[in-house]
Amino acid sequence: MNAQTEQVMRQWTLAQPVVSSFLTGLVRDFSTRDDILQDVAVAVLESASRYDPSRPFIGWALGIARNKVRHHYRQHLREPLVFDDELTGQLAVAFERVAERRPQPLDHLQDCLRRLDGRGRMICGLRYTEGLKPAAIAAQLGMRPNSVAKALQRIRERLRECIEAKAALPEAQP
Repeated sequence: MNAQTEQVMRQWTLAQPVVSSFLTGLVRDFSTRDDILQDVAVAVLESASRYDPSRPFIGWALGIARNKVRHHYRQHLREPLVFDDELTGQLAVAFERVAERRPQPLDHLQDCLRRLDGRGRMICGLRYTEGLKPAAIAAQLGMRPNSVAKALQRIRERLRECIEAKAALPEAQP
């Protein structure tokens, strides 16, 4: 995998909730929405080489989503189109603007990770940066695997609480 494809995959991970929300507003059936979302993900990956990093990724991904919705409704003429193409375009622009202004919960992750104590930060780093399993972490730190698994569970809970608290702060709102 080349660096540009890897970067697009990372950007997609952040953009996916926005694209999913956008599709939810356009497609009534959740199963169909999920199918279209998968099609968008595949199209994003396949066209990674055509993405211009100087432009907003979310807008680009929403453009692909608009095309996939159009294609879906052309293929299924019996389903009524809820919005015309102009309104769909306006919705995509609105979703892009909101996504740009609103901090994503993962934006707070780095700060919350810095707040972990030394051992918690070390366990978290070994698990998620180094990719070690609890048994390997336990062997390295002289702990029992079950204790490492429990510690990771507590660490994830603390991180979740920290992220939620930061997201709820007034300065985190648009």
